[in-house]
Amino acid sequence: MPPATSAFDEPHALPPGGSSSSGTGGLGGPAAPSSPAGSARDIYTVSRLVGTARLALERGLGVLWVEGEISNLSRPASGHWYFTLKDGQAQVRCAMFRQRAVLVRQPPRDGQQVLLRARTTLYEARGEFQLVVDSLEDTGEGLLRRRFEELKARLEAEGLFATARKRGLPTLPRAIGVVTSSSGAAVRDILHVLARRFPAVPVVIYPTQVQGAGSVAQIVAAIETAGRRAEVDVLIVARGGGSLEDLWSFNEEAVARAIVASPIPVVSGVGHEVDFTIADLVADVRAPTPSAAAEMVVPDVMVWRRRMVQAARRLLQAQEQRLDRVADRVRWLVGRLEQAGPEPQLQRLAQRLDELERRLSSALPTRFAQQARQVANLQHRLGLCSPARRLATLAQQEANLRQRLAVVGPAMVARSGQRLALAMRTLDAVSPLATLARGYALVTDERGRLVTDSDSLSMGDRIEVALSNGAVVAEVRGVRK
Repeated sequence: MPPATSAFDEPHALPPGGSSSSGTGGLGGPAAPSSPAGSARDIYTVSRLVGTARLALERGLGVLWVEGEISNLSRPASGHWYFTLKDGQAQVRCAMFRQRAVLVRQPPRDGQQVLLRARTTLYEARGEFQLVVDSLEDTGEGLLRRRFEELKARLEAEGLFATARKRGLPTLPRAIGVVTSSSGAAVRDILHVLARRFPAVPVVIYPTQVQGAGSVAQIVAAIETAGRRAEVDVLIVARGGGSLEDLWSFNEEAVARAIVASPIPVVSGVGHEVDFTIADLVADVRAPTPSAAAEMVVPDVMVWRRRMVQAARRLLQAQEQRLDRVADRVRWLVGRLEQAGPEPQLQRLAQRLDELERRLSSALPTRFAQQARQVANLQHRLGLCSPARRLATLAQQEANLRQRLAVVGPAMVARSGQRLALAMRTLDAVSPLATLARGYALVTDERGRLVTDSDSLSMGDRIEVALSNGAVVAEVRGVRK
């Protein structure tokens, strides 16, 4: 397609219900002149017809995905791309404007099979049907991108991209591990940067294939080996730039899960700055390039040297200030020692000793008199509490009690005898034995119940008759009412 006029510079649209030209009559235009017969005709100009058809296409089909082969590719100085998209039976003109074309990583070429996202329209200047392309990608790349988006959505739903899960890098690692091809440019760039920034840190290379068949298994094995050996503090997973297919090993789920499971913090430095892989998303830190990954894992030795020089200077200043303070303290203590020498102190102690001796000589007689009074008081209290005095009192009480017992005892015995005789007479008067002695008897049946009524006995019953000096067992021979 030849370079277009200004109509191709940006997509345009007609106002609803109108035309881009000032044709006579039509939709939204002035009324058409009446025919001689008096009937009104809606007459379209060419521009109005093409504009109306363009609106119908744009509104009817909308955005489409179209697959085909590129031919007749033209890339003028304006930055727009014009080409034909064809298959075995048909073809269609396409235009991709500069604002969209700059987003395509690799320019298309004739004969390339591509997948387009485009809008249908008409190029009004020629009345040609065409596609205005929004995005363009290789057909194989499009499939890979769909797989990339599906895996990305699934791993993100599992939380593998969460910032809270990711670990920080050590300030100065003891050793650095690198998982990459031993013959690629990436390992040379990494070693060069590490040697320049901090050559004292050792580097362990875990060589692996970074693309092609078997590369995924080798990358996973290298990451697992580094974690199992635990000989490095940080791990760089890297390779140089390339197409989506070249970088695809780092978009595989097995590699992503190996990075997540690594006990060592992982820095991903895959491809160039515009490249983005699943490994970048799951790694603890993402670097735009392998060289940038190397810069992230170690500090700049020159910066550390400057810091050490500054720290040494601050330490020296602090030591000098400390020594000055100690010297001031020593001078102050020497002055105090001179003011508080031993002679004034001894004089004060001698004066204190004289005062204590004076107080002791005046306090001893008073103390002795108090103790003498306490001894006399205790002796008096001890005499009052003497066991001999207590025994004499108890002996007098015993004699008094014996005398009272000799007077009161016989009278109490006589009164008790009189009370006993009275009780015996009373008991004898109410005793059933006295009644039996007067000729009465007690009759009980075989079960020992007292018989008080003749109706309770029958012929042949055995009874027991209690008398005053024994009992008689009898049998009932008759009952009289």
